[in-house]
Amino acid sequence: MLRPIVLYPDPRLKLKSKPVTQFTPELRELAADMTETMRRANGIGLAAIQIGEPIRMMVMDVNYDAEDKGESLALFNPEVLNEDGTEAIEEGCLSIPDVREVIERAFKLKVKGQLLDGSEKTFEFEGLLARCVLHEIDHMNGMLFIQKVPAVKRLFLKRQLDELKKSYKEAARL
Repeated sequence: MLRPIVLYPDPRLKLKSKPVTQFTPELRELAADMTETMRRANGIGLAAIQIGEPIRMMVMDVNYDAEDKGESLALFNPEVLNEDGTEAIEEGCLSIPDVREVIERAFKLKVKGQLLDGSEKTFEFEGLLARCVLHEIDHMNGMLFIQKVPAVKRLFLKRQLDELKKSYKEAARL
């Protein structure tokens, strides 16, 4: 089932997500909903807070570049174990439509997390997938990628962000 994506500047995007301690069948359904929502929006990753669920959960298309993407990876309580190298490339966010900016992040990443059954697993990602995991972890910590943009460059984004704020306020009045 498609879920509405929480859009900037909704205050829920600033919430710190709570760890997942109970691995219930409802989480499997939530992961399926998040995957459908992410794919419909042409994303490769989505944090639960982006659909209004303040839990430390994300889904990601590890086969984002394949025609048959298969199942997405649902990862709970992710924890970065190691970062290596850096890469500065353009990044966007499903919660901040049409805003893209160059962000520097680790190129390689080792992360530990839990799967749908609660079992713990360690993953190694690089490039876009490493960036995606870090981006979604930022969401779980109440941080948006635009906060990583240097202050001077953020001034250039101000007009776009102000327009999003205006649209958000107008939608809230309806």
